[in-house]
Amino acid sequence: MYLSTTRSTDAARPAGTVARAVPPTVLGLGMVSLVTDVSAEMVTAVLPLYLVYGVGAGFLQLGMIEGLYATATAVLRVAGGYVADRLGRPKAVATVGYALSAVAKLGLPVAGGSLAGLGAVLTVDRAGKGIRTGPRDAMITMAAPADRLGRAFGVHRAMDTIGAMLGPLAAAALVTLAVGYDTVFVTSFSLGTVGVLILLFFVRVPPAVTSPRHRVAPRVALSVLNRPPVRRTWLAAGLLGLFTVGDMVLYVAIQQRAALPTAVLPLLPLATAVTFLAAAAPVGRLADRWGRWRVFLAGHGLLLVAYLLVGFTAIGWPIAVLALGLHGLFYAATDGVLMAHVGPLIPEPLRATGLAAVQTVQALARAAGAVGFGAALQVAAPQWAFAGLAVVLGLAIIVGALPRHQGDTP
Repeated sequence: MYLSTTRSTDAARPAGTVARAVPPTVLGLGMVSLVTDVSAEMVTAVLPLYLVYGVGAGFLQLGMIEGLYATATAVLRVAGGYVADRLGRPKAVATVGYALSAVAKLGLPVAGGSLAGLGAVLTVDRAGKGIRTGPRDAMITMAAPADRLGRAFGVHRAMDTIGAMLGPLAAAALVTLAVGYDTVFVTSFSLGTVGVLILLFFVRVPPAVTSPRHRVAPRVALSVLNRPPVRRTWLAAGLLGLFTVGDMVLYVAIQQRAALPTAVLPLLPLATAVTFLAAAAPVGRLADRWGRWRVFLAGHGLLLVAYLLVGFTAIGWPIAVLALGLHGLFYAATDGVLMAHVGPLIPEPLRATGLAAVQTVQALARAAGAVGFGAALQVAAPQWAFAGLAVVLGLAIIVGALPRHQGDTP
């Protein structure tokens, strides 16, 4: 049995009778993301513990690995989106990306304690994520009515976050059982393979999405970035991305500032994920009503507060949990909301390319930010590093809030 949906189904119904249920395509892709995120977050949860307390990496090395993570994702985002648009086969392209990430997990045991080897394997893993992200988000955008895109992305990201919650728990359980990191990595590969199979056999995209496309040169496809509303969006999103801390760096900073046991480090992402899960769908509905760009900026404001808490308070368990909760709200207000905002601004035949290009700008900016802040923590006291970050992030939010043209917000 296939999970399927078409936009024409909604169009054929009388006004006011369009079903409010989330389209099955969105739910199917959400299930794929859920299983895949269990796989991915198992690795992500143990990496800081492994790198810092096993291999001996510092904040600079963590920042560089996070930057490599984001850069590898960015490199193939546009390529994946363009190929999906060119072939009219977003599901096939997304499947390649998911499969590449799953297979990469088998390289982690081979890399062992080599930072260069780990970096290479993680680059392949993130490249797979880059390939799949644009086509997947394009399928969501095409499957849901334009006025409920925030809700659709919120539901998808909520399901994704369930996986982000289960991943650290599974990793912590395996580490507690002292089965070794290799078992974590192989289990991650197995779950990633399950995600690929769900996508192949239980998700169908609408015929309108899979129809053949006219050949469009890459330069023409990327010209959507020059449309004024799209250009303002990616410029602002890139500026804000420069001043966001990589997740691994933030988790290690919180663990060390709060003097938490090292064994707790793999569980810190759980606090972020719980908040994200609870808030993703409600925040998506709020974005549809209040304005997606406003919610996107508000999310960065919450992140700024989290930075101030980590840098300037007598941090302990309560402040650590609060900062992680704000971190989760930041993701709920920005991840899917940005795609819901910019998606309707991009013509449907070029939507996967356009969405991937916007995400690429954001990912490259975050890569630079991760390396820069990791270096700052390496040479400066955390208070000064987080203070400087909060100041520049606040300025970036103000720039993003400057008056926009009427057509900029769908």
